Amino acid sequence: MAVDQMRFEEAKRRIIGIDRNRQGIGTLSEKTVHAVLKNYYAPDTDMHEIPIENYVADIFTGSEIIEIQTRSFNAMRKKLDCFLALYPVTIVHPIPNTKWVSWIDEETGETSAKRKSPKHGNCYQVFPELYKIKSYLKDPNLHFRFDLIDMEEYRLLNGWSKDRKKGSQRYDRIPTEFVEEVAIDCRNDYMQFIPYDIEEPFDTSQFAKAAHIPLKLSQTTLNILYDLGIVSRVGKKGNRYLYEIHEIL
Repeated sequence: MAVDQMRFEEAKRRIIGIDRNRQGIGTLSEKTVHAVLKNYYAPDTDMHEIPIENYVADIFTGSEIIEIQTRSFNAMRKKLDCFLALYPVTIVHPIPNTKWVSWIDEETGETSAKRKSPKHGNCYQVFPELYKIKSYLKDPNLHFRFDLIDMEEYRLLNGWSKDRKKGSQRYDRIPTEFVEEVAIDCRNDYMQFIPYDIEEPFDTSQFAKAAHIPLKLSQTTLNILYDLGIVSRVGKKGNRYLYEIHEIL
């Protein structure tokens, strides 16, 4: 879907502000990516943090709930049990597209120069999270927005390795550019995760190669696509299932 860049820049301005660098990273109580996306999807702050039943919705428009979920989808299960029975629910999940990492020394307060991460994001990375709520995916009230966003990430030098980086704690992420929004509003929308040039039948290894993702992620993705009826199992090659694309009616 097309990204409203002007609205995104306004959301960044409202949350980050021109004085953010002087104030320092992490001065806000709410993590920055979460706060910016909440203001992007609902510029009217009267829609923010609305009590519904025994929970608080990030955004309630009066007819729809929007939840900005930056971490594990496991935490959504009880909310979904409540919210989906009442309203359409859209889960917004940001995915780092291109990322620059800086390290914060807790003892000195110094922040290192940012370095570009060699890792590049894609929307297949959300499938391990979708697996955690697989039983909810067929609910017609459940929708998704997977947002590929360029980010600056700040991490604390508090890890267990000699350089204190492995096992370190993420402190905050600052969004810089909204690259792409991938929408899932119905079962057919999952078809966009099937590589257009893949030859049928295919196994998890061939899917991984066509989608440019690791084998383990390919297995998780096909598990979900099979459960949703997007692909069918048509046999085996060795100990791997063979898949074909299921005809969408």
